Amino acid sequence: MDIVPVIMAGGSGTRLWPLSRSLFPKQFLSLATNQSMLQETLKRTFGLDTSKAVLLCNENHRFLVAEQLRSLNYTGARILLEPAGRNTAPALALAAFDIIDNRSDGVMMVMAADHVIEDTQAFEDAVKQAMPQALDNKLLTFGIVADKPEIGYGYIKRGEQVAESAFMVEQFVEKPDLQTAQAYLESGDYYWNSGMFLFKASAYLAELKKHAPAIYKACERAYQEKTEDLDFVRAGKESFLSSPDDSIDYAIMEQTSNAVVIPLDAGWSDIGSWSALWDIDAKDSNNNAINGDVILHDTQNSLVHSTNRLVTTVGLNNIVIVETKDAILVAEKDKVQDVKHIVKALKSKSRSEASNHREVYRPWGKYDSIDSGGRYQVKRITVKPGAKLSVQMHHHRAEHWIVVSGTAKVTNGDKDILLTENQSTYIPVGVIHALENPGKVDLELIEVQSGSYLGEDDIVRFEDRYGRV
Repeated sequence: MDIVPVIMAGGSGTRLWPLSRSLFPKQFLSLATNQSMLQETLKRTFGLDTSKAVLLCNENHRFLVAEQLRSLNYTGARILLEPAGRNTAPALALAAFDIIDNRSDGVMMVMAADHVIEDTQAFEDAVKQAMPQALDNKLLTFGIVADKPEIGYGYIKRGEQVAESAFMVEQFVEKPDLQTAQAYLESGDYYWNSGMFLFKASAYLAELKKHAPAIYKACERAYQEKTEDLDFVRAGKESFLSSPDDSIDYAIMEQTSNAVVIPLDAGWSDIGSWSALWDIDAKDSNNNAINGDVILHDTQNSLVHSTNRLVTTVGLNNIVIVETKDAILVAEKDKVQDVKHIVKALKSKSRSEASNHREVYRPWGKYDSIDSGGRYQVKRITVKPGAKLSVQMHHHRAEHWIVVSGTAKVTNGDKDILLTENQSTYIPVGVIHALENPGKVDLELIEVQSGSYLGEDDIVRFEDRYGRV
């Protein structure tokens, strides 16, 4: 029976702000390597005998997922869109119904898209050890062999041994205090809860039907009502929203008598904070983790991450500094968990820095908001070869387009024109227009918007190849 990687790529983690934003969360960032965490998660399956992956994400992230798969030259994946977050049990139900529908059955290898595993061979060995149990309709979870008394994770207590490196799950335990975590570590019977699973799609649905019938029925209806467009499968919204919001741990794993834990010692981390990233990063001679254009003097035990500008430090110890184009975080390394309070404050003030980067990705390319004022905004726009923005118009703004490099095919009212380097056009308020890159290289242009309202919601779309009309 085929192993089907099921990658949970939803979520909008804020613990790695300002790099991670709700519309560009950490699973799409390149943190531990030069590829994103999602791409590394998918690559982790290449050494196993797997069929094409199923990815679970939300509507806002769908084009990011598709683009990151494209850049890996990974085709044939199923991208399932959750109408809204309903936790992991309903999400995995959609994946299980899809696997049953398209492949009769399969062994779901469930992974979060934002975890790091340094020892891929150890991961592959653990999956192979778990397979006989999964084929026997057991529900496997992978318990991380603890190397310190961690209070930020839930724990799994192992019970009776049922095979080599396989134990029945005796108990799931909530995040402990430090003294309890130390006792867990010393006992050797407890593992960190990784949130990774291995089980047959049919076995999962059987347990879901038994222990969480409301989730089963809602997700069955939602999958039956699915629609498909481009690379995406959309579940029925109202039916999915009627499902209880519950995790697989609470809904299934804590209820079933078929839960088995496989120990995993593979350099695992969920990169849940900047200090966790510092833990796994390469260090210099002063124990600093450095990324980007950074110069340090008399600085120790710190993490300094620059994405756009030179960052320098003098006389610091145990500090985190993260620089982006529009925000800078400076924090004590032991208090970085509290960055959530900054994000909460940004949201309460409706600040865009909570959700968007200055550079925003779209299915056709990206734009960078270079400058703005009361009645103007300047963007640098990049359009991928062969891509086209929607046919649209604006009620409140006019636009000037100046081509920097590449070739632009422009619809401006009733005219179609080609523009090349240093050529420009003006699009008045209310005129229907479109922009396309007919060439083989990226199209780069500067857009100057002027008008009484410059919000992204002042767009009336008439045609769109990405299904956004």
